[in-house]
Amino acid sequence: MITIAVDCMGGDHGPRVTLPACTSFLDQHADVQLILVGLPDSMAGYSHARATVVLASEVVTMDDPLEVALRRKKDSSMRVAIMQVKDGAAQAAVSAGNTGALMAISRYLLKTMDGIDRPAIAGQIPNAKGEATTVLDMGANVDCSAEHLLQFAVMGSALVSVLTGEENPTVGLLNIGEEAIKGNEVIKKTGELLRTAAKTGDLNFYGNVEGNDIFKGTADIVVCDGFVGNVALKASEGLAGMIVDFLKREFSRNLFTKFAALMAYPVISALKNRMDHRRYNGGALLGLRGLVFKSHGSADSLAFGYALGRAYDAARNHLLDRVRVRIAHAAPLLGNAVVAVQPESVIVG
Repeated sequence: MITIAVDCMGGDHGPRVTLPACTSFLDQHADVQLILVGLPDSMAGYSHARATVVLASEVVTMDDPLEVALRRKKDSSMRVAIMQVKDGAAQAAVSAGNTGALMAISRYLLKTMDGIDRPAIAGQIPNAKGEATTVLDMGANVDCSAEHLLQFAVMGSALVSVLTGEENPTVGLLNIGEEAIKGNEVIKKTGELLRTAAKTGDLNFYGNVEGNDIFKGTADIVVCDGFVGNVALKASEGLAGMIVDFLKREFSRNLFTKFAALMAYPVISALKNRMDHRRYNGGALLGLRGLVFKSHGSADSLAFGYALGRAYDAARNHLLDRVRVRIAHAAPLLGNAVVAVQPESVIVG
């Protein structure tokens, strides 16, 4: 059985979304059991044969400062859910709550893996191949060194091998051009490290890629700092929404366009499904000594179910072990990675 702990209070909608999603997920997966964490009033009356309710007395809100989330709300649903992973009661945790708080609490409780300085958020963006490009970091680290980006590439390779079964996925370095001479000093140094890692068999480096390559699916994995990655994610979601809205508006103008929409419905439906960002919900917090997945705060039940699915796949396919193996193999290249556990005050600051 795979056991997943769920912060039922996180996100914009809380239990109204998380509980129905959990029920549906349990009904679809006979080899899963869930630990559902929430406030007493919100969890009252919920029952499922493979669900255990654990109560918390506090909730981390979307605008809580990190200091409040980490130091003061020590019985929050988010923290209690992650504690299930730390204590070995669950193999993974899922939350739609405050991203910064989730990263800080996860890092403080679970610690980082040896050889990893900073955990990263890895998410997926749909591409023209009908698949998805894995991008990291997506917002955990605004400023990154070349060594950090190399760590992201190694961890992302392990994640994609779990999600797709491809043992040697390609890695692209996001840049302003394909040429090796392009980019700032950090990007140039990262390119050198990635080329060296490719020669030693630590990863499959495709080369520099540009922003449009994310949507083309040029490389399986695209590595960048968290600022750029988060902008790319939000831009892709905005573009998908704009296209869907445009089609709805144009095909409802008159009787002729409505007839055209009816004839083209299979194609429109396929396009909408391919671009639906809900199907790619669930970012992995890579680099921790435990599995934690971040759902969009605005996720509906369908989207939250996909986040649960990401956690399930990661646990079932032993993602942590795969990351450890790849990190150990690449250790000589990882530079001056800080592997010591940082004190709570440093994480908050």
